[in-house]
Amino acid sequence: MIRKLSFWLVVIIMLTSICALGFSYKKNVIPNNYYKVYLDDKLLGTVTSKEELEDYINENGKYYKNKYGVDDVYAPADLHITEDLTYSGKIDNVSEIYKKIKNQTSFTVKGYQITIRDKNEDETKKPTTYKINVLDKKVFKKAVTTLINTFVGEDNYELYINDNQLEIESTGEKIENVYIDEDITIKDTNIPVNEKIYTDVTDLSRNLLYGDDANESVYTVKAGDTIESVAFNNKISSEELLLSNDTLTSTNNLLYPGQQLKIAQTNPKISVVEETYVVSDIESKYKTEEQYDNTLLMGEEKVTQEGENGLDRVSQRVKEVNGEIVYVDPQGKQVLKNPVNRIVVKGSKYVSGVGSLTNWGWPTDSGWTMSSGYEYRYSPVGRGRELHTGLDISGTGYGSKIYATNNGVVKIAGRHYSYGNYVVIDHNNGYMSLYAHMSRIAAKVGQTVARGQVIGYVGCTGDCTGPHVHYEIWKGCNYCHINPSVLYPKGYR
Repeated sequence: MIRKLSFWLVVIIMLTSICALGFSYKKNVIPNNYYKVYLDDKLLGTVTSKEELEDYINENGKYYKNKYGVDDVYAPADLHITEDLTYSGKIDNVSEIYKKIKNQTSFTVKGYQITIRDKNEDETKKPTTYKINVLDKKVFKKAVTTLINTFVGEDNYELYINDNQLEIESTGEKIENVYIDEDITIKDTNIPVNEKIYTDVTDLSRNLLYGDDANESVYTVKAGDTIESVAFNNKISSEELLLSNDTLTSTNNLLYPGQQLKIAQTNPKISVVEETYVVSDIESKYKTEEQYDNTLLMGEEKVTQEGENGLDRVSQRVKEVNGEIVYVDPQGKQVLKNPVNRIVVKGSKYVSGVGSLTNWGWPTDSGWTMSSGYEYRYSPVGRGRELHTGLDISGTGYGSKIYATNNGVVKIAGRHYSYGNYVVIDHNNGYMSLYAHMSRIAAKVGQTVARGQVIGYVGCTGDCTGPHVHYEIWKGCNYCHINPSVLYPKGYR
């Protein structure tokens, strides 16, 4: 009996154990809440806490905190941490994940990305964009103001901003508008610390003026050097030379041998536009009138009346982009003093196709403005470095007359992709002259023209920003450009 009881006791104990084991096997297990870490869609590992990894990145970013003066350093923009519920899985140490991230990409800091985009009116060309990173929007705004002060002048800009400009009583100028021509957008973002981040106003101002690859050299002044010759020989404009050297205040400054000058080519990333109303007294060059006397032998001539310059009070609206004149709109002209023509009597009425070597006329009416000279410059049209191979003469107005500057024979009268409507005259004395951007041509190939004869009208065809005549002198051969000033030893006026 005792044996039977013992047997059943053992059976009950075994059944109880089996039931207990079966109940334990069927019990629901709570899944683990882990986080998978991906870098650019590549799995780096799994961590138990997203916050722990982010805190570790921030705690180990002391170098960047000190470098940029920020409180926090963040994960890379292409790092993704996703929640993962699993019953099993390998867990990685956050320090190992941190090392993998550091070896493959860059951590970030909070800041602003500024995008500068050209307003390109040519739909066939893709607008140029330029991106800048800053931690503080004020750094960019101050850098832009510095650039405006560079081209407009700090005092002039302050008077304009505060509406304290003097009214023009007789002559003078008044700024009507100053603005940036590009579209600028600012967005807050996380910036990779391996990218250039601007924290200094001076550093960013220099970049906006000279670009990313600014090359600066030093030139030692030699005897006989002038600001114009130093600039030309170093393929920059006189204005660029003044910008790079604070000791130079105008193109009239005298240089001395041994003087050290900085040479740097500008490559502006923004366009500072200044629109100004200008009233100035401009000397009007007298014209040389030729009269003919058949009692004198051909080739003989005599001056019967000396010329005397006149004076015009000219009103213009002038548009400049980064210090370069791009448009001159004439507003009016008051003749203060009429010029007196110089009269030369020649021995025949025959018009020679051979031009004078010493007596060159001017291609426009009086009241003109020299918007660009024969110099190296940053082109407002092509937006690149170029030698401007002639004179841009503006201000006489659209449709005003263009004159042959010397006797000769018309060699070209046609259309060019850059010159627009243009005329070339061969003066048969070793020189040729070119007149470009005409609205209309008034000469024919093979025609003999005299100095002062109308050959066309001012326009804006080809590559130009406003009505003007582009005037070139060639010597010896086609397109052998020279500075026209050599033909005007007494000046253009």
